[in-house]
Formats: sequence, structure tokens, C-alpha cells
Amino acid sequence: MLLAALGRSFYARGWALGTSGNFSAVVSRDPFRIAITSTGLDKGSLTPDQLVQVDANGTVTEGSGQASAETALHLVVVRAREAGAVLHTHSIWSTIISELHAAQGGIWIEGYEMLKGLQGVKSHTHREWLPIVENDQDMARLAGVVDRTLTQHPEAHGFLLQGHGLYTWGGDLGQAKRHLEILEFLLEVIGRTR
Repeated sequence: MLLAALGRSFYARGWALGTSGNFSAVVSRDPFRIAITSTGLDKGSLTPDQLVQVDANGTVTEGSGQASAETALHLVVVRAREAGAVLHTHSIWSTIISELHAAQGGIWIEGYEMLKGLQGVKSHTHREWLPIVENDQDMARLAGVVDRTLTQHPEAHGFLLQGHGLYTWGGDLGQAKRHLEILEFLLEVIGRTR
């Protein structure tokens, strides 16, 4: 499956080292099922059999692994954005930027040609707000905060978890991958220049 190949690719780029990161894609809307990476796996050697399918409650319906602890966040994003795929990485730059700008609740990104790679963005003059959400080990509570954040910022293409990493999504896996590449690029540019 493409999710496993993407996981290995993100590992190679330094965005999902060791067991960090998790990736999901909608398999079916009725009945609702998403494929998601199992917890605790090295993304550099991720294989398709290490994915599980979960239902709308996050219960594993297919596969032998345990779904990522952050499954609830994927489910919130899929529902709130009608996303076909959700990608979460732990890059150095997303982690640093999430700490540096946490007090502002997010960061404005503007003036970069790469912004045009985000769905619906037509010009480098676009202002993209990337919210930063305080991390929490209580996934139900964190899912509620993420849901409210997505409601408050309907134009956002992603968000940062403070001290943790980037979440982004797309209508399908290709679009989600493109959004991830664009946002990771922009976060590195910001980190190196500001």
C-alpha cells in the first residue's frame, strides 16, 4: 500500500525517524474505515501488513497491530475536513517552529511561491495561518481541541502540535503528500531565515 511506501520516504527525508509519525487514508466511507499505521513501528522499514483498519470509533476492524495512539486525531481531521488522507510527521523544523511560536497560537506564512502548492492557493501573496495546538497525552481531550481549532480556522491546510510535529491532510493521498512536502519546506525556510 502507498501509505507504507510514503512512511519509508518520510523516514528517508528525516520527517518520521524511528517510531515517530503516523499516516492514514480513508478506505471506505460506508461503512467508515481508515487504514492507519500501527503504533510503535520504525517508519524506515514500514510494510503494508503493518497497517490496520479502524472504524469511526477507532476500533481495529482489520489487521493484527494496535492502531496509533493518535488515531482519534486522524478521525477528527477526516470528519472536519472530509479528508481522504492524513499525514503526521515529527521533523526537526516543525518541532522547533511549534515551540518558537506557541505563545502566538500559530504562525503566519506568506510571500513564498511554494504556497501555491496548497489546494486552492493561487498566489505567493496568500497568507496561510498554521495553528499551533498545545500537546496533550489525553487523546480524547486533544481531539476536542483539534476539532475546535479546525472549526476556528477553516482555511488552514495543517496544524502543529507543540513540541511534537505537523499534521496535514488532503482529499486523497497524493494531495496530502503534496501539502506535507509544501508545509515541511516552508517550515524549514522559516526556521533557517527568521
